[in-house]
Amino acid sequence: MHKRAIVGAVTGALALTAFVAPAAQAAPTSGDTKISNVVVNGGKPVVVGSGKKTFTVSFTASDNSGIELKEVTVVLYRGASLESADSGAVANGNDDSLATCTKASATTAKCKARFTVETQQNLINSVAGTWKVWALAPAKDGDYVMKDPAKTFKIQRQTKLKGANAAPEPVKKGKTITVTSKLTRANWNAETFPGYGRQPVKLQFKKKGTSAYKNVKTVRTSATGALKTTVKATVDGTYRYVFAGSSGTAAVTSAADAIDVK
Repeated sequence: MHKRAIVGAVTGALALTAFVAPAAQAAPTSGDTKISNVVVNGGKPVVVGSGKKTFTVSFTASDNSGIELKEVTVVLYRGASLESADSGAVANGNDDSLATCTKASATTAKCKARFTVETQQNLINSVAGTWKVWALAPAKDGDYVMKDPAKTFKIQRQTKLKGANAAPEPVKKGKTITVTSKLTRANWNAETFPGYGRQPVKLQFKKKGTSAYKNVKTVRTSATGALKTTVKATVDGTYRYVFAGSSGTAAVTSAADAIDVK
């Protein structure tokens, strides 16, 4: 998809602001209505490689008179405010963006909404990072709460680390081994996984018979994402690489490779 089409798709996603605009201009609360316990994607970042990713937002709405179960609204967006968002997503893929709520008690409702985000549509590289949940819950007595943000969460570009390769093996004690791998990161604009260059990645080692990995050194990827470093072989064990990630880029750990020291 060309850049103009990508921008158009993101702009189209922001049409969601039209139907929430009147509520967005209202006072944040009226009465004793509350939204609480907001959880996005089970509390984990939403990590996307290419194509579509669907996840759930759940929360509790409460009021002393009870909640209007069919009128609870929830929207996701990226930006300083809903009105100036860079991108967004509506619940259940419809313009009403209504959550599905069930009565938990006379005063409390449990609500859920499913969202789908998609690369080259409402996901382009520039919108990776912190997103926000906008939620509105009306009560039966006319009270309401509008919470913005009700929660913040991460939508991240997926990363991959090729399984670590320690060679040669077996190796004589005190000899040098080379540990290689490669780091790649999703490019949402092109739906590819190019090498992720100039990034710090930790090389870790776990001695045979133990359960914990320990940091050996930090290695920086080449311009093409390649990882290569040397260490001296001392004891049997396994090596792996670990990338910490960032706000808009997911963390990843490579598969480990064992060495046999003679």
